[in-house]
Amino acid sequence: MPRKPKRPCSYPGCGRLVSDGQYCAEHQKTMNRNYNQYQRDPESNKRYGRAWKRIRDRYIKVHPLCEECQRQGRLTPAEEVHHILPLSKGGGNEKNNLMSLCKSCHSRITVESGDRWGQSNL
Repeated sequence: MPRKPKRPCSYPGCGRLVSDGQYCAEHQKTMNRNYNQYQRDPESNKRYGRAWKRIRDRYIKVHPLCEECQRQGRLTPAEEVHHILPLSKGGGNEKNNLMSLCKSCHSRITVESGDRWGQSNL
């Protein structure tokens, strides 16, 4: 099966080629750090520490496939664990408030809800 061609990292001045994602591994870490430091609410940073990583790892081990893709008849490995009701709106880390998603489904749901990238324009 043919693969998508690699494209340059989107970080200014970086010419490394990436096969998936927007940034190379080095600059993805930088962009994530910048997001967490400057854009994310400081209270939110406290909620996504070591305890969340353990909860996330346990959940994704039990639910290894994207639940959105499964509903549409596709089998895609899950890479993210999503809070159905965000922590900032009173949700918790209970199993019934979590769902495993692939990166594209997680990004789409986040944009539609307006949580990370502002209000939805869909």
